Amino acid sequence: MFKFTLEDMVIIFLQRLLWLVALVVAQMMVFNNVHIFGYATPMPYVYLLLLFPLGTQRWLILLWGFFCGLLCDVVSLTTGIGAAAMTLAAFVQPPLLRLMAPKDAAEDMHPSFSTMDFWPYVRYAAVVTFVFCAAYFLLQSFTFFHILDLLIAFLSSWLLTLLVCVAIEGVRGGRKKSL
Repeated sequence: MFKFTLEDMVIIFLQRLLWLVALVVAQMMVFNNVHIFGYATPMPYVYLLLLFPLGTQRWLILLWGFFCGLLCDVVSLTTGIGAAAMTLAAFVQPPLLRLMAPKDAAEDMHPSFSTMDFWPYVRYAAVVTFVFCAAYFLLQSFTFFHILDLLIAFLSSWLLTLLVCVAIEGVRGGRKKSL
């Protein structure tokens, strides 16, 4: 496991907290107002889960995912749907990253373009965002009566969310060590 000093842990916590606040504020101020053709709404706060390194303990990712989803539920008035979907995505993130990371990856490898290459990272991000969006839209509709509308909203929002997450990673520069 990792060997961190208290100072390192505080810095990592503050970096994650900054990402959480930035993503939730962006969701609240910008992305909640985007509804392309009345269906596609990006939900890039799932990007927070893509930042966790390979050896992070699952319970920690679950807590961050739950609280991020809960915070987005509060600002979006979605009554727990985001918290449930983010918790599910946080649950599948560690085994997916372990499966998709390079075989010789260090235990503290941060997923990014520079550590995984472009397409493996996009594949990893696509699966995590797919799980998140599938759970989100199934919980939101809670019915299969309008299956075509559900599929259009899910697939278009998933693609838009994935595009925004990949764009954020591209702007972030895919640095190897920082969150």
